[in-house]
Amino acid sequence: MRGGYTYIVTNKPFGVLYVGVTADIAERVLAHREGRGSAFCRRWDLKRLVLIEPHPTIEDAILREKALKNWTRAWKLRLISEANPHWDDLFETLN
Repeated sequence: MRGGYTYIVTNKPFGVLYVGVTADIAERVLAHREGRGSAFCRRWDLKRLVLIEPHPTIEDAILREKALKNWTRAWKLRLISEANPHWDDLFETLN
């Protein structure tokens, strides 16, 4: 079984947020950066990867994505700020 990831991309610190799920985080974020991601991400220029959460299975990742999408914006902002205080683009850390 393959694992999965939940992730959040944005356009700037405390900007527009997009919560996603994928089995291949590097390829998915590259797609966002090249304009091949979701239409929402293209519209708002969401290319900065600010949160990555690995999960043992893709099913676990999907459950977490659904939960995160139901969170308030304030909760998501706090989660990102605690995990990535400077809102660094984590894409550069992917292998």
